[in-house]
Amino acid sequence: MKKVVVFGNGQMAEIVHVYLTHDSPHRVVAFCVDRENLKGESYRGLPVVPFEDVTSIYPPSEFSMFIQISAKQMNRLRAAKYSQAKDKGYEFITYISSQAIIGPETSIGENCFIQEHNVIQPFARIGNDVILWAGNHIGHHSMIMDHCFVTSHVVVCGRVTIKPYCYLGVNSTIRDGITVEERCVIGAGALVMRDTKENQVYAGLPAKLSSIPSDSVEII
Repeated sequence: MKKVVVFGNGQMAEIVHVYLTHDSPHRVVAFCVDRENLKGESYRGLPVVPFEDVTSIYPPSEFSMFIQISAKQMNRLRAAKYSQAKDKGYEFITYISSQAIIGPETSIGENCFIQEHNVIQPFARIGNDVILWAGNHIGHHSMIMDHCFVTSHVVVCGRVTIKPYCYLGVNSTIRDGITVEERCVIGAGALVMRDTKENQVYAGLPAKLSSIPSDSVEII
C-alpha cells in the first residue's frame, strides 16, 4: 500500500478518490491544487494543500502522487503538472481496475488511470500519463504513447501506434497498422482507415480530415 496525494479538487479528483478507495491497495491521504485554485482546506473529508507547498507537508520520500486532469489543452495541462510533480521528486502510482483484462507481456507506465472493462492484449504498450476510460479494446502489439486520453468503447486494433497528446472520442475505431500522429483528435464514432497528420481533427465514417487544427478544439 502506498500513501497517495491526488492532484485536483473537482470531478476527476472525486472519481479517482472513489476508485482508489474501493478498488486499490493504495490510500489517498490528501489532495493538492495550485494555490490560486485553493477553495477550502478540505475535500471529501481529506486535507487540501497548495501544490507549491506539498513537498513540505507530504514529502516525496513518504508519499506518492497521482495527477489526473482531463484532456484540456490536448492533455498538455496534465502533462505539465505531471512533469512538475516529477521535478519535485515524487513517484507515481498507476491505477488498473480489478475488472480490466491485461494480457501477458504488456507494459504500462506510471500515472496511468485504467478503468473497468478495458482489454489490453498481449504485447501492447501503454506509456506514462495515459487515461483509458471504461470499456476500451487495445489490440496486440499496439502502442499508446505518453499523455493520451482514450474515452470509452474505443477499438484500437492490432499494431496501431497512437503518438503523444492524442484524444480518442467515444466509440471511435482505429484500423490495424495505423499510426495516429501527435496531438490528434479522433471524433466520436470515427473510423480511422489511414495514417493521420499531426495536430489535426478527424471525424466521420470513414474518418476525414477536418479543416480545423486540434489545438483549436475545446476538450473538456
